[in-house]
Amino acid sequence: MIHKHLKYYTNHIKGDVPAGIVVFLVALPLCLGIALASGAPLFSGLIAGLVGGLIVAWLSGSQLSVSGPAAGLTVIVLNAIEQIGSFQGFLTALVVAGFLQLVLGYLRAGVIGAFFHSAVIKGMLAAIGLILIIKQIPHATGYDASFEGDESYMKETAGSSFFELADSLRAITPGAVVISVVALLILIVWELSWFKKRKLFSMIPGPLIAVAWGVAYNLTAMAYAPEWAVSAKHLVTLPVLGHPTALFDQFVFPDFSTLANPQIYTVAVTMAIIASLETLLSLEAVDKLDPLKRIAPTNRELKAQGVGNMISGMLGGLPITAVIVRSSANINAGGRTRVACFVHGVCLLISLLFFAQYLNYIPLACLAAILLQTGYKLAKPALFIKYYRQGFSQFLPFAITVGAILATDLLMGMAIGMAVGMFYVIKANYHAAITLTQDGSHYVLSLNKDVSFLNKALLRKFFLGIEENSTVMIDASKAQFIDHDILETIEDFLAAAPDDNIKVQVVDLYGKEKIKKHEAMVVINGRAKKPHSVA
Repeated sequence: MIHKHLKYYTNHIKGDVPAGIVVFLVALPLCLGIALASGAPLFSGLIAGLVGGLIVAWLSGSQLSVSGPAAGLTVIVLNAIEQIGSFQGFLTALVVAGFLQLVLGYLRAGVIGAFFHSAVIKGMLAAIGLILIIKQIPHATGYDASFEGDESYMKETAGSSFFELADSLRAITPGAVVISVVALLILIVWELSWFKKRKLFSMIPGPLIAVAWGVAYNLTAMAYAPEWAVSAKHLVTLPVLGHPTALFDQFVFPDFSTLANPQIYTVAVTMAIIASLETLLSLEAVDKLDPLKRIAPTNRELKAQGVGNMISGMLGGLPITAVIVRSSANINAGGRTRVACFVHGVCLLISLLFFAQYLNYIPLACLAAILLQTGYKLAKPALFIKYYRQGFSQFLPFAITVGAILATDLLMGMAIGMAVGMFYVIKANYHAAITLTQDGSHYVLSLNKDVSFLNKALLRKFFLGIEENSTVMIDASKAQFIDHDILETIEDFLAAAPDDNIKVQVVDLYGKEKIKKHEAMVVINGRAKKPHSVA
């Protein structure tokens, strides 16, 4: 069995190793950028990437999914650190969240993603995209007014950030603007179909070129035009390790005394749910992209992510999810097994151990440009147009989720979006479960699939609309479940039908529930009979 697995991985090693290197080049700036957007130490983003690549890769049931820090959780992390009051307290919440994910996996909750309205999920991601854009513009402009660190203009909600956004446009650093604008242009050009068709360009990730540009520009500016360079406070600041074992000194451990704080559990539940949803959605997308058409087990994935988040939290890392950006980069680069994800983790570890001093040359404006593009992809106008064209039942849950998250916070916005989504689900079921057709004085009332108590009002409305001296066929042959309230309503109609000279035929109601016998005239197979013969 072991030999069979080894052969499987060695057969794909030629594609997996180069793909792993490509994923590493994509992941490195994203790990740093997401930590920056989360208001967390930059080192924490790299720890999350390491755990995702070195550990989750082997625990996951997916051969192609790449795990690491995700843009979709930046808002939660940012708010959680502020609410709890310390990064160590947040790490405690992350360990609890990981444990909850592990429990969800054992409870076989991998189907959880199917119960969330897809328009609400897309609305959540679009809102996160807009928040990323709002919160990264200060970094892109080199915001210098009252600069006190990454959290100085990162308030709890996106709404309060609009004031900071206006300030950032009045207090710009010219060098940062040049770096971010050119980096954005590079990223846009790299997405053009002409570039994608060229094998050389397709193998080199756009984010890596954007970072290389920023480093080259700033080093040149420092040498020849210092007034156009960006200062040290606008550069990545990672601890430079004197020797490999110094890595252990950089780990930040959770403060378990914060378990007495109720907010820990609110944050943990929120992270567990959102991280699980993002993972399951990414997994579904990866399965569709997989050239070998493999299907990853969702419950195993939840367990893997739970273990990953517990380890990340114990070491001082950010929350981990399966990430579609890195996973799709893996597939496009030729990755076919989990070895590619592992190689990306090894590359991250080597860069951290031996090249941290060079990573500190990266301007934050580069990472901001990458996150601005990420935000745009999550919230591009085409997405809004697509949902608008699908009708209000899709557009309103999507748009209201976006607006609610921007106006309040992620958890409240999701709750509002889910309520709106549920309304449309109930509305659709309300009309689809029971239908009434009329042909002259003959009516056919059809009960379709599952008929719940929610359809009681509609059923009464249909019965009241049936005229005197009519014939009615109640057809339950397509129903799989009929609620007791519905049967009582039908029972009442059967009892009252003779008063209006309405003849009723009941089809295939037996087995779902039994109707009490009434003295109403009921027609069976064209012949009038007393209802005592009807079940």
